[in-house]
Formats: sequence, C-alpha cells, structure tokens
Amino acid sequence: MIRKILIACAFMIAIPAAAQQQTPPASGYGAPIGVSEALALIERGMEKSTAQGLKMVFAVVEPSGELVAFARMDDAPYASIRLAQQKASTSARLRLTTAELEERVKGGRMALLSSDEVIAIGGGVPIVVNGRIVGALGVSGGTAAQDAAVAGETVAPH
Repeated sequence: MIRKILIACAFMIAIPAAAQQQTPPASGYGAPIGVSEALALIERGMEKSTAQGLKMVFAVVEPSGELVAFARMDDAPYASIRLAQQKASTSARLRLTTAELEERVKGGRMALLSSDEVIAIGGGVPIVVNGRIVGALGVSGGTAAQDAAVAGETVAPH
C-alpha cells in the first residue's frame, strides 16, 4: 500500500515538472513555418512513431492555427485526423503545449473546456525558432502521453 502511495506521489510531482519543461521560451510569434520545414517535421515524427510501433496522424500549422502540412500514416485512426489539427491549432494560438493545458484541466481549470477552439489533450507542441513561435505540431493516434512524447521529441532540436 505504501509503495502505491509513493508511486502516486512521484507521478504527481513528475507531471507538473514535465509540463513546465515543455513551455517554450517564446516572446511572441515569428514568420510562419514553411511547407518544406513542416514536411521534414512530419517525416521525423513518422520515423519516431514507427520506431514505437504506433500509427499516427501529424498536422503542422502556422501561428494562426491554419494548416501548413498534414499526413496520416496507413491504418491510423480516422478520428485522429481532426484531433491532430485541433492540437496543433490550440498549441500555436495559446503558445502552450496541449499537455500543459491537459494538466491545468486536471488541476481544476475547467474554464479551458468552455471554448471549442481549445483542446486539452497531450500531443500539441509549439514550434519555436529564435525565441518566436512559427507554428505548432499536432500528433494523434496513441494515448495522450504517447502523442505528447512523439510531438515533443519531433519538435526538439536534433
């Protein structure tokens, strides 16, 4: 029983720390991401998801939330098409990861759910270049944690 409590406490401490680490050091918006850069991100994301045995959907948007590039891996869930786009749009417009928003909702910030422009499910990550948000990547097809991990790894400098 004590072990379960310790594991739960460690989990509760780790989640906010992970969410805080994902906050981009952005001071505003930059010029929108180009299609070639967006397609390269999607390709990198597909490689990462394939390595994990996941079939996913990827959407890259510009800072306004409008779609720049999109791909659905063979046999990825159809429901993930819209989810990936919503995650990317939410992340770009709010300058936050959707995993951070998910944690805020879990912490009681239910007002975030009152807008149809916001989705609070992990998998959306801002794309930051020179301290400015140039777009966002949305990933869907796994669990929220899997989506957030693939999105974060894909956008992280390599």
